[in-house]
Amino acid sequence: MRHKRHKHRLNVSPSHRKSLVKNLAIEVIDHGTVRTTLAKAKAIKSYVEKLVTIAKVDTIANRRLAFKKLNNKKAVATLFKDVGPRFTDRPGGYTRVLRFADTRVGDGAKMGLITFVD
Repeated sequence: MRHKRHKHRLNVSPSHRKSLVKNLAIEVIDHGTVRTTLAKAKAIKSYVEKLVTIAKVDTIANRRLAFKKLNNKKAVATLFKDVGPRFTDRPGGYTRVLRFADTRVGDGAKMGLITFVD
């Protein structure tokens, strides 16, 4: 039984899910906002918030942790240069997920927008 084993499975294999979450997190860090399905937006919310918490203190060890999770030098540089200092005085809740009223045309999936607060 799967009692209390909550994880956003997204109906894909674990390796696909890992790369999907990583790529969406890179897009959120680079562009500040991403329009995707609501389930994917909810899945990457905690991933991005943990990265921002790491980026609030700029050390070599934290940069290496962030690079381990993202595997993208440009995104890590943006995270520590722009995103991290923006939230130094905020204790949490760096992102928000907004729902769209309209659904995706092809399959009717609920759409959402993940963006940074402020």
